[in-house]
Amino acid sequence: MSEVLDLAAVMARLLRAENILLLCHKNPDGDTLGSAGALYHALAAIGKTVAVLCADPIPPRYDYMQLGLFTGQFDPKYVVAIDVAGIQLFGDAVKPYADRVDLCIDHHPSNSGYADAMLLDGSAAATAEIIYELLRTMNAEITPTVAACLYTGVSTDTGCFKFANTTARTHQVAASLIEAGADIVRLNAVLFESKSKSRLAIERKALESLQYYFGGQCALVCLTKEQIADAGADGTDLEGITGIPRAIEGVKVGVTMRQQPTGSYKVSVRTVPGVSASDICRRLGGGGHAQAAGCEILGSQENARQALLDEVEKVLCKGS
Repeated sequence: MSEVLDLAAVMARLLRAENILLLCHKNPDGDTLGSAGALYHALAAIGKTVAVLCADPIPPRYDYMQLGLFTGQFDPKYVVAIDVAGIQLFGDAVKPYADRVDLCIDHHPSNSGYADAMLLDGSAAATAEIIYELLRTMNAEITPTVAACLYTGVSTDTGCFKFANTTARTHQVAASLIEAGADIVRLNAVLFESKSKSRLAIERKALESLQYYFGGQCALVCLTKEQIADAGADGTDLEGITGIPRAIEGVKVGVTMRQQPTGSYKVSVRTVPGVSASDICRRLGGGGHAQAAGCEILGSQENARQALLDEVEKVLCKGS
């Protein structure tokens, strides 16, 4: 298991480290990218050689983060995973570094402890909250670019401050980032108020696939890789559909299944308070938070669907 570190110990190790590689999880979202981006800029500002690596392409909507991507320009000596709860979430392009992670910074209580050391705060709404506190401990300057990165992480992982994981601390961090120069009007427009044509196309396909189970308590949508390709949807478009089934009146468990290029199914589960999304996904090799969790299932669509529904039924019965 990982050695558990506090903020001061993590700061000390980062200040000693050279040639730092920051790893994001595959199918990158706003939190893994925003958290890595903020740490990247802070470390680069004090002269560290540092870069960011992700197995999947970075969606263009996040270009404002100005991430310095790893292209083999140095030999990594210190590897840091950002917002990655388990080694299976790295993806093929990151595999050469996945088994040598020196430090993991994360907010998922289900973190498997794969890294040599870990900074974990399961009460944080987003890993970006932890990075914010780390940068304050380091006396790093929160520039407008750093603030934009952190705001992206905090706001996207809380559904623009609507999800149950949002706390007073979350709002306090957001307020500090606004004071530091985060342009929230522009950021909120990019992150929450605009939809691409491909996003609308994939939403339509998701709704066409919608099915109800257990007397309407569970709503499930399933997208094949052919449907995703036909819609021209990228990772950001797909990230945005996970809340659709849960938003339906009377639904306690919303499930989204997305077929990956390899044929497996990436699963996102969203639940109401009192129904554990983490319990559903943990039994299938994944994990996450109480109301938001995920996993990946191999096999046919019907087998994956049935495995999911079996776990959903157990959790619903336990809660009834």
